[in-house]
Amino acid sequence: VISKLQCWDTCATTLKAPSAGNPFVSVNLKATFTNNHDKITVNGFYDGEGIYKIRFMPAKTGIWHYVTASNSPVLRNKQGSFECTAATGNNHGMVRVWNTYSFKYDDGKIFYPFGTTAYAWQHQGEELQQQTLNSLSKAPFNKIRMCVFPKYYTYVTEEPEFYPYQRKANTQGGTNAIKITWDFKRFNPAFFRHLEKRVDDLNALGIQADLIIFHPYDKGHWGFDSMGKENDLFYIKYLVARLSSFRNVWWSMANEFDFIKSK
Repeated sequence: VISKLQCWDTCATTLKAPSAGNPFVSVNLKATFTNNHDKITVNGFYDGEGIYKIRFMPAKTGIWHYVTASNSPVLRNKQGSFECTAATGNNHGMVRVWNTYSFKYDDGKIFYPFGTTAYAWQHQGEELQQQTLNSLSKAPFNKIRMCVFPKYYTYVTEEPEFYPYQRKANTQGGTNAIKITWDFKRFNPAFFRHLEKRVDDLNALGIQADLIIFHPYDKGHWGFDSMGKENDLFYIKYLVARLSSFRNVWWSMANEFDFIKSK
């Protein structure tokens, strides 16, 4: 029996393979999805514990077939199919620019953005996160700007539960502050799974998640604002592989980019 999926929902494929070394760097995984003459290739990603994932958002009804390509023989030439059906209910697809200055969903429904900001809401304690979602459920906002990385700034100095990278070491500074050294080649999948959960929570409320990829509100506390170009690009590739199939995601390269002196 072929599985069914609505237009603009996420097709998620999970594969298992060995995880020796550093799969974030050493394993390349892609999948090509075809529907008659339509052909789209997306990157997969490593989600920890020997799990590799591929996500794809179909924008056309009909039967889609996919086949994987990888430098790992275990992940190579994996095939599957699914049927994409018409969207129903509150699924209107992605919001796109229309007539230069306006917006509308894929199905033609006009989108009037009325946004707010909560840059670090998903990095606060669980109680405050739930309070934020409850407030948003009663508010008129249909878009929220939020940072991917945590923020260390006035009134926001709590350490988050999840960090985007795995730690290399902890060192004690001259003021007894603990300085964390990060491995920028090893992501922390739990951080990104939590981010995805919050993006899904917003989608359930009909809210667009305007994700700020870089921001200047680190101030050297973690160093996520000064990782270097190679690590920045590595992070963007991983982030896009994980989140580009979420129909309510908007991409914002930076906030107050001119304050990010390291770039």
